[in-house]
Amino acid sequence: MDRAAPRRAAREAADTTWFRLLARAGYGASGLVHLLIGAIALIVAFGGDATPDQSGALRAIAGMPFGFAVLWTVAVALWALGAWKIVEGILVRGTPPLRRWMRRFGQWGQGVVFAAIGGIAAAVAMGARVSSEEATEAVSRGVLRIPGGAYVLAAAAVVVGAVGISFLVMGLRRSYRTQVRVPDGALGAAIDVLGVVGFVAKGVALAAVGVLLVIASIRGEAKTAGGLDGALTALLRLSLGPVVVGAIGAGLIAYGVFCFFRARYARL
Repeated sequence: MDRAAPRRAAREAADTTWFRLLARAGYGASGLVHLLIGAIALIVAFGGDATPDQSGALRAIAGMPFGFAVLWTVAVALWALGAWKIVEGILVRGTPPLRRWMRRFGQWGQGVVFAAIGGIAAAVAMGARVSSEEATEAVSRGVLRIPGGAYVLAAAAVVVGAVGISFLVMGLRRSYRTQVRVPDGALGAAIDVLGVVGFVAKGVALAAVGVLLVIASIRGEAKTAGGLDGALTALLRLSLGPVVVGAIGAGLIAYGVFCFFRARYARL
């Protein structure tokens, strides 16, 4: 068996122009989804009734003119970006081996997430009534039923929280620049502002999701677990909840705009 075959195939795929273009379109699709999630979060912060998560954003797209076509475009672009992340994971080099495999799993994890959101977009395009919040609770309920399920859910919470912290660090340290060729001048400065604000906001939101999962694992209550919708709803109950949720919403809008620029300037 040729052990170099997967890497060779991945390299050939990465050198394909159309694959790169579709992957860049995936960042644009992600930007559109985050832009809508942020806008919906602002509506919720001001007392409106909406679902500020991926499924809510995709249902909003479905209600737009030509929403069906837009949803399928989003789905295909996100699937392409997910596949690109899988390829990037295969092509990761460097030492020591532990760090190399951590980077690989990080890329593959992102690939799964992008592909899953693309799947939700396709399901909504076909008329399915998808709820990210209900799906998270259903998965948590199933996990809690297995022996040691609370520990599995706690481990998942740690992973989600760690991802949230990594977004915070990337925003504060501007380390996203290793993935994006930020241009010089005023445009580069504007992209940096969007990047810092957007990554920090997404990091806070993911950390809040991780906290909900921790609480669910401790209490053994699946209904306590939740996705972004549940996290923002929980934050609304705080004394300054509307302000916090509004700030996160504005930050997610900034992240969405950053993703549009990332589609152009991403290091692929």
